[in-house]
Amino acid sequence: MTDLNPIPFWFLRHGETDWNARLLSQGQVDIPLNEVGLAQARRAAEALVGQGIRSIHSSTLGRARVTAEIVAARLDLPVNFDPELQECAFGVREGQKMSGWFDDWIAGIATPEGAESFAALRERAVRAINRATVHPGPVLIVAHGALWRAVRQAAGLVANIRTPNALPLWVEPPSGNEGWRLTAAELSA
Repeated sequence: MTDLNPIPFWFLRHGETDWNARLLSQGQVDIPLNEVGLAQARRAAEALVGQGIRSIHSSTLGRARVTAEIVAARLDLPVNFDPELQECAFGVREGQKMSGWFDDWIAGIATPEGAESFAALRERAVRAINRATVHPGPVLIVAHGALWRAVRQAAGLVANIRTPNALPLWVEPPSGNEGWRLTAAELSA
């Protein structure tokens, strides 16, 4: 199992989509941001001003791409797109409620037909994060909820936590007796 580079970075889950609002698993179905999601991306961009971000790395799926482009325009930075930052495929479960099957998938008990296993997602996510964090930093990574759960697991944190849409998280590597730490950015109203 690949370890995360011990390098701090910013993580931003994409803004809200209609499917997020309905708690449906999107996977690689390219659902666009809704009006709330666009506003969330703009608010996240404002929160990231002055944080010293030097590069932005994003999933190629539209909901993350548009979120990253909104932030990039505000920070006057280009976006580096990495297909390995895409959300995992949920196979036959795409478009379905994230219920008991989702917990079993994260636990490695059962992978839906046509889906990527959680372990494979974790390896892919860590590779992508590590590739991004070797750039001059701090870097911002814009991606997806299940991918972030896989990164959390790789960091030794509880994996199955729902991360709010477009809430910038400062991610710090272990230091002393402490493990990886997450700090949410302050968002203005």
